[in-house]
Amino acid sequence: MHQYEAVIKAMEGNGGYATLGYLYQNALKIRACEWKTKTPFATIRRIVQDERFFFKIRPGLWALKTYKDRLPSNILPTKEISKPKQEEFTHTYYQGLLVEIGNLKRFQTFVPNQDKNKIYLNKKLGEISTVEEFYKFTYDSILRKAKTIDVSWFNIRKMPYALFEIEYSTTIQNSLLKFLEIQDFSVKFYIVADEVRKREFEEKVSLNAFVPIQKRTQFLSYLHLSEWHTKTHEITRLEENLNF
Repeated sequence: MHQYEAVIKAMEGNGGYATLGYLYQNALKIRACEWKTKTPFATIRRIVQDERFFFKIRPGLWALKTYKDRLPSNILPTKEISKPKQEEFTHTYYQGLLVEIGNLKRFQTFVPNQDKNKIYLNKKLGEISTVEEFYKFTYDSILRKAKTIDVSWFNIRKMPYALFEIEYSTTIQNSLLKFLEIQDFSVKFYIVADEVRKREFEEKVSLNAFVPIQKRTQFLSYLHLSEWHTKTHEITRLEENLNF
């Protein structure tokens, strides 16, 4: 079996689409194919760019051309899908990437209750996140806002390590206000959005009101998030091979 056929087979086993991270974990396990290369991850990245067989849906997500008319609407929305619903699909996709990264990095992950039934690729967000109930690490008045944050990573002591707000079309300032409520804890804050909104983020976070969290609030573009997701899978795969 050729290497590109192994990638196709792995993608077919996932419904005709896959993230690069998924392919790293699964295409290389297909025994009928020999990956005689020192850079198998780079080979997979090159293979999915072969326009004879594959097409890119969004950063980090690829699909088979033969499945284009059969993909679920949350993966490849049709023209009939409303704009708000398409925005929801995009928002959920990036939530899912963050949850998977957190899981791979051995954090405990949480998504708000209203998002648990939303579909990320072929699973509900509630099925891949690991924390059912938001940990009560502080006063209820603060927790009420904190548990609405899009994705939360907790450390082994059940304390928040990193919090992520995904901004597709919503107001960045509202997310910064949520972060401000948790300023007394040693937490990393991230605004996740399209690169075109980076300047807006910089303008908002520079306001005097957000001085307490300015130095630990970062902007994370969709592209960099997808690359982070891919690289985290790559490192995990390497560590598995080393029995790390």
